[in-house]
Amino acid sequence: MLVQGLARIVNSLCSQHIRKIILVGCITALSACSKEGPETGLRPGAGDRPPTPVVLGEIKEQFLVDEIEVIGTMEAFESVMISSSVTDNVSSVNFKDGQLVKEGDVLVTLTSDEQVAELDEARANLKDSVRQLERLESIGKNLASQSDIDLAHAAVDANRGRLQAIEARLDDRIIRAPFSGVLGFRQVSVGALVTPGTEITTLDDIQTLKLDFTVPEVYLAQVQPGNLVTGISPAWPDQEFSGRVVTLGSRVDPVTRAISVRAEIPNPELKLRPGMLMNVTLYSGQYLGLVVEESALVQTGSRASVFIIDQDNNAQQTPVTLVKRIPGQVVISGGAVKAGDRVVVDGTLNLRHGAKVHAVEDEQSSVSGNSLGPNRDKS
Repeated sequence: MLVQGLARIVNSLCSQHIRKIILVGCITALSACSKEGPETGLRPGAGDRPPTPVVLGEIKEQFLVDEIEVIGTMEAFESVMISSSVTDNVSSVNFKDGQLVKEGDVLVTLTSDEQVAELDEARANLKDSVRQLERLESIGKNLASQSDIDLAHAAVDANRGRLQAIEARLDDRIIRAPFSGVLGFRQVSVGALVTPGTEITTLDDIQTLKLDFTVPEVYLAQVQPGNLVTGISPAWPDQEFSGRVVTLGSRVDPVTRAISVRAEIPNPELKLRPGMLMNVTLYSGQYLGLVVEESALVQTGSRASVFIIDQDNNAQQTPVTLVKRIPGQVVISGGAVKAGDRVVVDGTLNLRHGAKVHAVEDEQSSVSGNSLGPNRDKS
């Protein structure tokens, strides 16, 4: 009856071609409606949504430290250019390029024939003056005047002083390592004339290295001697080197608003060298924080939240404050979350506040994360 009535209306208003199109559309719509239920018009099986499968984690409380990442430069613990304090010719070179030496090792000797002769003369003069003094003291004051004895004492002291001066000049011609370390390249050869300031080689103590870097002044309260630092060098990208802050600069740079910091890095294997660039992480300010897997965080604009699962397995979307990110995890805060709370770490895209959830094992979740389908279950 309904179809016949529609046909009469269409026949009275439209052309034959348009009437056919309208009638086909109406019949199709009425046929679809006839397939619905007799009372509600809903498709069968569209009842309450089943529990959403999710992977659960736990909010944990653990000790954390603030991290400051900067760039630093390595410096030798001790560094010096080896040179001569006198002018003379090199008579021998006793080291090789890059050699490890100990404090006091002889590196270079200079020509010293004249000083050796003067040393022998000074020793003879001292020996003679001592013998004269002993002779005067042995005959006593009855035969030797006090003035003669005093003159003999003065002669001994003078000859001893001359001897010590010659020994010092002779020692200046023996160039020794002032401390233990690694030598650089040899810059002189036997027979070369060296003068004060002439570079013979360099010496660096690299068993322990200084690491110099700057941090913004806003971190001044957090940086103290004893703070742990770690560094990674581009030359050794897979190895981390650790040390401690030893001192802070006395001034903040008025241009950069940064303060200089110096740490010491042990270098027993001598892998690091002065002048190397280091990616430095400075650790400070240890505190307790709430940590959860990064995938549990739901970010909407500037707001963050997590889905907490209550005792009835209902998802409660709870706002949180993001404190910081650490590899694979985030540190959060908020009065509504606490250590031990169950939280959704995979499947958040399919959740809404108050939805019922069904926990599944982690190995059954989506590899891409947060993409469990609404109809997936444990089987």
